[in-house]
Amino acid sequence: MMWLIRFVLFALILFLIYRTIKFILNPKRKLELAHEQKRFYFLDDQNNVRKNFLLTYKGALFEGEKYLGTTDKKFDVVSIFIWPHSVNALKGFVREDFHFLEEIIQVDYPNASIDWKSPVKEFVQDNSEPETPYE
Repeated sequence: MMWLIRFVLFALILFLIYRTIKFILNPKRKLELAHEQKRFYFLDDQNNVRKNFLLTYKGALFEGEKYLGTTDKKFDVVSIFIWPHSVNALKGFVREDFHFLEEIIQVDYPNASIDWKSPVKEFVQDNSEPETPYE
């Protein structure tokens, strides 16, 4: 009877260690931690095109939707739409921040065109021409 109690106790300890390691290595938890600490983190399942990716940068959380299409030689992600979860979190962002995020995404999806949803779309567009001829 004593060996059965020891075995159950040993199994319980192994189970608790397994759950702790699984919790520590959970990518969603890492994303939330990076979001709180205002660090960069990119959470994506590249093998599942239907699953949106999440990324956090400077305290703002962004979500990206991937669309499958054809390139010259294969089926690949050809279009990505990105939007912020909270527009208020974009305070302090400059155009270079959005271009940095585009470059990071282009590393994983080189054939994709990246489009931002409003209001980031209007901000990222290059306004090199003056609005009036007097400027």
